[in-house]
Amino acid sequence: MKITAVESLVLLERFHLVRVHTDEQLSGIGVASPMNAHVTDAFVQKALAPLIVGRDPLDTERLWAEMYYRPYKLGPSGAHLNAMAGIDIALWDIAGKVAGLPIYQLLGGEFRSNPLVYASSMVRGLAPKEEAERALSFKEQGYPGYKIHSATRWGYDEGFDQTVATVRAIRELVGEDFEILVDVNNAYLPHTALSVGRQLEEYRVWHFEEPLAEHDRDGYAKLTDALDVPIAAGEQSYTRWQFRDLIVHDHIDILQPDVIKCGGFTEFKKIAALGQAFNKPITVHNTDPTLGTAAHLHLWVSTPNCLYPQEYNIEPHALVEHAILANPPEVRNGRIATPSGPGLGVELDEDVLAALTTSRGVVAAHG
Repeated sequence: MKITAVESLVLLERFHLVRVHTDEQLSGIGVASPMNAHVTDAFVQKALAPLIVGRDPLDTERLWAEMYYRPYKLGPSGAHLNAMAGIDIALWDIAGKVAGLPIYQLLGGEFRSNPLVYASSMVRGLAPKEEAERALSFKEQGYPGYKIHSATRWGYDEGFDQTVATVRAIRELVGEDFEILVDVNNAYLPHTALSVGRQLEEYRVWHFEEPLAEHDRDGYAKLTDALDVPIAAGEQSYTRWQFRDLIVHDHIDILQPDVIKCGGFTEFKKIAALGQAFNKPITVHNTDPTLGTAAHLHLWVSTPNCLYPQEYNIEPHALVEHAILANPPEVRNGRIATPSGPGLGVELDEDVLAALTTSRGVVAAHG
């Protein structure tokens, strides 16, 4: 089997899908993190697709290594790994279809079924009372927890911040049998993060996510050692080597890789194995409720240290509203059923895909 073409699709000028086609009429679907779809689209077409066209799609380790190392001076992180994720996920989708098995079976089988997900709120600026009422509504729907985004991204102690007031209001309304997660997106300087973290401990916050600048290695090491509330990080880390530093240097308690950021299944499994060696649990970063969630499902069910409820974006999402998937993952009572079809186990609605596509590029074999 050979790869005949790599198709790169930008949807609604925001979302980036990748399809890998083969000479045996099997195709795989992948998705890259939508940080800047046109940048990752260019990376796929100009840097990555030419390396894999004509190759065997089942050689996932070899292809991953070549996509990583050959263009590495373009920056083996960020857009590079996001673009690689789109291709790698599509290659694993093909592998599952060849085997007639869901991807999780290729990753070691079902360690757990129907994983729990927590409700991740992306809305900023709700009054504490409003946020608490929203959290209660998701508790009543069966979700085991709720995450707030409650401060100014990369704020360095400036700007909007109502973290403690919001957590207090939520805990008072939902009671003790519901988890609260806090993501402040690198909002604080170290002394403020320590002060806020100590207050969050009083309200039994489940995890305190990215309180400091991502690059503040020493700050994280001191903060995690000082606080009892678990510190979570990883959405801005993309490789096993970066996660090694999060574990060994930063002392991060909970790892947060994202399969559509970190280079796909091939690298995620290495990150997970590294985490397990250091006894670190994973709660993934996951803001894509469509293909991203489908890909993560295979990892949640097959990865032993994905043992906590995982992230699920509860906000309206354009690809959900337009029904890009013919058989989308669905949350029922806080759980998502394990996919059973071959590969990713989901299919694109081709008519919807065509209507949403704003840019399409194909890199194909010559001759």
